[in-house]
Formats: sequence, C-alpha cells, structure tokens
Amino acid sequence: MIPAAPAAPSAGRAAGLWWGLLGVAAFSFTVPFTRVAVAGLSPLFIGPGRAVVAAALASAALVLTRQRFPLGRQWARLAVVAGGIVVGFPLLTSFALTSAPASHGAVVIALLPAATATAAVLRGHERPPAAFWLATAAGAAAAVGFAFAPPGGFGQLHWADLLLLGAVAVAAVGYAEGGLLARELGAWQTVSWALVLAAPLMVALAALAVAQQPPSGTPAQWASFAYLGVVSMFLGFFAWYRGLAIGPMTQVSQIQLVQPVLSIAWAALLLGEALTPVTLMGGAAVIACAGLAVRARVKPPLAPPRA
Repeated sequence: MIPAAPAAPSAGRAAGLWWGLLGVAAFSFTVPFTRVAVAGLSPLFIGPGRAVVAAALASAALVLTRQRFPLGRQWARLAVVAGGIVVGFPLLTSFALTSAPASHGAVVIALLPAATATAAVLRGHERPPAAFWLATAAGAAAAVGFAFAPPGGFGQLHWADLLLLGAVAVAAVGYAEGGLLARELGAWQTVSWALVLAAPLMVALAALAVAQQPPSGTPAQWASFAYLGVVSMFLGFFAWYRGLAIGPMTQVSQIQLVQPVLSIAWAALLLGEALTPVTLMGGAAVIACAGLAVRARVKPPLAPPRA
C-alpha cells in the first residue's frame, strides 16, 4: 500500500516547496551543461556515462549506510523510476541538444511540471482544484508558445522537439513514481536504488559508446559531464524527491516551471545565447503561472491507493 500524501500543515507544505526549489536549482544547470558537453563528447556516451558516475556514488552511499534492500514490488516500481530518470531522460535530452539550443530545450522541458502533475493525479490520486489546472495549463501553453516563437524556437515541429517531448513524458512518470516510493524508502535511497538497478545497462551502453568513439573533450566539457553525473543525476534528486515525498506532488511539481527560466539565464551567462525581450516576457509568464499553481490547495486522496 502506498502511503497517502499527508494533509500537510502550512509549515509542511512550505518545506516540500523549499526542498523542491533546491532540487530545481540543481537541475537548472542540466540543459546548459549538456549543451556544453555534447559539443565534444558523444551523446551516446554522455547519457549512460553520467548515470554510471551517479550509480558508483549511489552504490557507495547505500553500502556505507547499510540500507535495507527494497522488497517485492518495490523493485518493479524502481524499474519505472530508473526507466524515466536514469535511462530515458538523459539519453533523449543528450541527443536532442546536439541540434537544439539550450534555451530552446529548457523551455520545451517546461512542460514537465504539467506532465508530472498529471502522472501524480493518476498514480497518487491527489485532487488538485480547478484553479491549479488552469494555472498549470497556462504555464504549459506559455512554454509551448515560447518554444515555437522566434528567435528561440524552430518555428515548426523539429525532430529535437520530439525527443524532448519524449524525455518529458518518461521523466514525469519517473518523478511521480519516485515521489511515492520516497515515502517508503526515503528520498536519496529511492534514486540510489534506481541508479543501481539501471547500472548494468548503463555500463554496457557507455562501453559501447567508448568503443565506437573514444571520448575526448576539453576541460570545460569534462567538467560539465562531471556536474551531470554528480549533481544532475544524483545529489539534485536528494532534494527533489524529498520535496515530492512531503508533497502534495501536484503542487511541488509546479516549482519546476521556474527551471527553464533559470536554465535560459545560465545559457545566456555561460554560453552567450541571446536573452531577448520575448524570452524575458515568456519567463515572467511561466513564473507567474508557477506561483498561482503552488498557492492552490490540493486535497488529499480519498483513500490510500494500493501499490
């Protein structure tokens, strides 16, 4: 049985939002640093390679703290988490960002909060009010409109957009399932076990990538890769799943609407990508929608759903 999201008092809800914001701040560098890394390293190496780095850290943490093994169906649920956040999202975004600008990728990924909220409702049976869905839909619409508007957008659906949308879908499922599991296993334990479970596949893919094209990058590209492995794939999830576990997940997930705005700012500062008035207006609209969504009060589930 999955523990229901507690009917959190204001202090508890605030803690969930702050943990979520800390995770989002860590994730906001993912797209710009992926863009830096793919300039010299193969995306087939970056996607699995960053997971291998994170899995090594996760294994050490689990062994040193003597964590108990997951039980029964928890392994199947961990496989869902691993498929979304360890395998699917890193691979799809790495290939997409070989052609899409970091700012463009960041805004398409802004659809993730709405997708995560939907997955949380379906999986966790949370009951957000109509105002929540209106704010979420407005934020998603602002993100989509910005993604296709010049100068940041392609002006039409591009293959990179399909990869990014696929990344959004699999990550949303992984986030929702991981948030539920974090109530049972713990926040950092959930992501650690997911990394360990996916490690054999990721090691094989990374070895294949090295055999096909031995990695050779600049110090900046390797530093970006290190960030992706240590922070984006490991440490950032400590805070993110902690926030989702405190919940409500539908509400905490909307904090991620701020992520593309931060990512665009980092892309401008670190990569020299254009920061136009359209970008600023789109970012302001997305942040406003996020603020409205997190203020909406989410009702707890009618009954704890079964695993």
